[in-house]
Amino acid sequence: MRKQLVALLALAALAGITFGAVEKTVSEVLNHTVKNIDGKEVNLADYQGKVILVVNVASKCGYTPQYKGMEAIYEKYKDKGFVVLGFPCNQFGGQEPGSEEDIQKFCSSKYNVTFPMFSKIDVNGNGTSAFYKTLKAKSPGDIKWNFEKFLINKKGEVVSRYSSKIKPEGPELTAAIEAELNK
Repeated sequence: MRKQLVALLALAALAGITFGAVEKTVSEVLNHTVKNIDGKEVNLADYQGKVILVVNVASKCGYTPQYKGMEAIYEKYKDKGFVVLGFPCNQFGGQEPGSEEDIQKFCSSKYNVTFPMFSKIDVNGNGTSAFYKTLKAKSPGDIKWNFEKFLINKKGEVVSRYSSKIKPEGPELTAAIEAELNK
């Protein structure tokens, strides 16, 4: 019986038939490699299958206290398949002037940030990162200020965009996160 099963699986493999394996198609939005805050390459496709909140962040902004809310929702929903991705940017009022090391130290000491943080990028203009070009193509318009937010569903599609004024732990955004997690 075992020999027959092995032979059958071998024939199936030769015919290109797989059992239980599903090929994962990477979404256009997450088909990017970026550097994390430690300078290591990260394939954003690794986050596909999760609900993602992407935020351009800064350490010296009036909205900087939103780090607290971002960490709170990350902690609340991370075990349910949710992640926050923070992308420092110095394009708005020079409010993120520090190095990656400075940013990391600030985030961990002031707000106990544990969600993934990435290297500093541009979100507008000629130097816009490829990832943010794709985000903005799916939800058009320049980024207006620090702490704009994109909500991405489990399929890797941008489902909504929020201004800096919308608090990460506020009812509007948490309702949207919960709706996506329940799909």
